Amino acid sequence: MKDAETIKSLGGPTAVARLLGLEMPDGSRRVHNWIKRGIPAAIKVKHPEIFLKAYDHPSAFSDVMPLHPTPAGSDIETAAAGKGA
Repeated sequence: MKDAETIKSLGGPTAVARLLGLEMPDGSRRVHNWIKRGIPAAIKVKHPEIFLKAYDHPSAFSDVMPLHPTPAGSDIETAAAGKGA
């Protein structure tokens, strides 16, 4: 899930700013900027209870990892098991 989608799923910039305890209206503007720039990693780490909730669904990671497991015997599994070339 991209950060813009995360902000939308949490209720939009104003809702996220309130969840983070940011002062209004500057907090809402700050979060709105994250739609384009991305949510700072430090904010995600500081507030996992907010941002991990947005990633509870497996499809949240579909843009960075496949939804289906890698078939047995694949090069990835072989390398992970230390049996690579």
